[in-house]
Amino acid sequence: MLTPVFELAVDVGVPQSVGRDAAGERRCVPITGGSVSGKISGVILSGGADWQVLRPDGLADLDARYMLKLDSGAQIEVWSRGLRIGPAEVMAKLARGERVDPSAYYMRTAMRFETAAPDLQWLVHRLHVGLGERTPDQVRLKVYSVD
Repeated sequence: MLTPVFELAVDVGVPQSVGRDAAGERRCVPITGGSVSGKISGVILSGGADWQVLRPDGLADLDARYMLKLDSGAQIEVWSRGLRIGPAEVMAKLARGERVDPSAYYMRTAMRFETAAPDLQWLVHRLHVGLGERTPDQVRLKVYSVD
């Protein structure tokens, strides 16, 4: 069963290309801030990144690490592995920074959280999934607990 937990609005900077190898184009997308709302609320701290591989078949392999600071003061480490894929013309629009209806592509992540806060161990003890949307300057994730 999936239980809605919170939403993330992750502010992202300009992707930096690492180069192309046999797997595809490697790039790093800086995470510059953002917000958390729902069962927990707070901000996303700058300094994280989404390390991506844009494969020749159009699949974007996503690997993001960043931190949340909640209104309570608690901090949470986020690890998110996922993928984004869609028709070539849709992916090209996303690459150009255009708005695209999120139903036109598939973006999902498997998420894990770590925190020292005793009252947030329920986050640590469950897997979570994120249903994603890419906008020109954000990644938006609706996060669900897998119960």
